[in-house]
Amino acid sequence: MGIMKFEAEVISKHIIKPASPTPDHLRHYQFSFLDQISPPVYNPLLLFYEFNAKTQPNITEISNHLKTSLAKVLSLYYPLAGRFKENQHVDCNDNGVPYLEAQVNCKLSDVLNNPIPGELNRLMPFELDDVANKYPLGVQLNVFQCGGFAIAQCLTHKLADGLSYFTFSKTWAATARGEPKIAQPQFISATLFPPKNLSGYDARTGITRNKVTKRFVFSAINIEELRKVQADEASARPSRVEALSSFILSRFVEATKDIGSAEKFYRVVHAVNLRPRFEPPLPHHSFGNLYRVAMTAPLQISSGEPYHGIREEISKIDNKYVRKLQKGDEHLSSIKTYAKSFAKGEQVTISFSSYCRFPLYDNDFGWGRPTWVGSPALTFKNLVNFMDTREGGGIEAYVSLEEEVMSKFESDVELLAYMSSSAVLNQATYESLLQQGSGNEALGSIVVRYPEPASRCSSRYDRDAFLIKHWRGRANPQSRDEAARSMARFHQDAIEMLSSLNTGEVAPIHKVGARLPGRWRDSIKMPSRCFPH
Repeated sequence: MGIMKFEAEVISKHIIKPASPTPDHLRHYQFSFLDQISPPVYNPLLLFYEFNAKTQPNITEISNHLKTSLAKVLSLYYPLAGRFKENQHVDCNDNGVPYLEAQVNCKLSDVLNNPIPGELNRLMPFELDDVANKYPLGVQLNVFQCGGFAIAQCLTHKLADGLSYFTFSKTWAATARGEPKIAQPQFISATLFPPKNLSGYDARTGITRNKVTKRFVFSAINIEELRKVQADEASARPSRVEALSSFILSRFVEATKDIGSAEKFYRVVHAVNLRPRFEPPLPHHSFGNLYRVAMTAPLQISSGEPYHGIREEISKIDNKYVRKLQKGDEHLSSIKTYAKSFAKGEQVTISFSSYCRFPLYDNDFGWGRPTWVGSPALTFKNLVNFMDTREGGGIEAYVSLEEEVMSKFESDVELLAYMSSSAVLNQATYESLLQQGSGNEALGSIVVRYPEPASRCSSRYDRDAFLIKHWRGRANPQSRDEAARSMARFHQDAIEMLSSLNTGEVAPIHKVGARLPGRWRDSIKMPSRCFPH
């Protein structure tokens, strides 16, 4: 599938200020030590919403509602409406947040059918690596030709880690919905981690444009297969994130084995949320950079050899570690040493960060949950970000590598064997399939092209209407219950069969028809291309 090129033309710019002024005693927001050492880049968030004429007002009303609710939530998150003062503090002067509106010259489905992270940067209000930008937060409302829209947010990493960012967005959505109880953010990071003198340390180390970011989708079934394989090799059953991290690491090592020195040392880095590691644990709405990284010692990893030490390294980030970190001096010394080593290229580092189980799809501003939550291209090379698929269980991996490495990585046979279709199953795609043939034919196309979403699609659209309207033909169910049972059998067979093929792509589609279980091959009219001639 080709790259979807589009343009987003900014048609208006506003500055949104807090609905109520920030009190004088809160005008100085001090950076914590962990804020100081965090990179001066923006964390992005892209929320896509399909147009629904039954539940949505017009785009002007949507925009006005977003601006009004943003002003309200900025009164709670007042540092975001201020301005940076060096690497020390925020002047909470209520100068406001840039809010842009843009027209996109394509339909939303054009983007969702083949999301390209580098193209999605066009939808963002800021360049993510603009280290001179003094705005803590920016928002851009992107309106597509079909009426669908995307809310793009950029929140500086100097103030917030991933959980803080997503909690802010969820709070904004709850404010827009008029929820009566809104959790108040706790600004305690500078108290927990007092600022330090950072002379000799440059937080910009590693920021580069010499890389490309691509998105790889792994279904719940394939991740479970990885967990089973690795459980046989490791001492304990890995989590979804551990299993996928280990797998991607092995393919990264394979892709880099012939680049540079033959005797390579690798460091594996994994971001860790510190909140549950305090005694007592900090609440989720504790705001700031309350994370640290688990880092392996330099490793020599053979090509194709899985590494199972990620859990062990993460387990070292415990309360004892947190208490030591609060003193700060030893940690500052170690990261200075690591930064120098990184700059010299003495070791190959790959970093993992997981947003799985974060409240990404809870961003309901009053018009329903997002169709898809995505990310533009990342700001560092050798970086992997994980996000849950909308249906749950699966993981989208955003992988940022140098172009030479990416070329080898994305063509790796083992990687391709575990990947699923990159398209996002959405209402427009579904309706397009219906126009190509009967309901049953469309259903077959969906199961073949989107094996994991298809297994749960009855929860995404109106279940009864879907079952009764599209489970017809020779199956001919007499009731909703019978239709539900028939569809459940259909999905189970389809998922098992596609899992055995290790693919969700259309390319080897002729293999699918040849292996359809008889009890529903005869009762379902699959697309003709599913069967060998």
